[in-house]
Amino acid sequence: MDINDLRGLSTLMLMIAFIGVCIWAWSRKRRKSFEEARHLPFADEEMNRRTQQEEARKHD
Repeated sequence: MDINDLRGLSTLMLMIAFIGVCIWAWSRKRRKSFEEARHLPFADEEMNRRTQQEEARKHD
């Protein structure tokens, strides 16, 4: 086994890993958790808006 065989095997292993990650990411089982994660940045904005409204009520 020479260096070219090792390069070929590493390329094959990386391609298999890449395809596995793609299948995992696009599977229907993961859809719900990805939908929740997609809205996480907006949840922080909603929390900040509520906090600002509560602080404004305290000062009035």
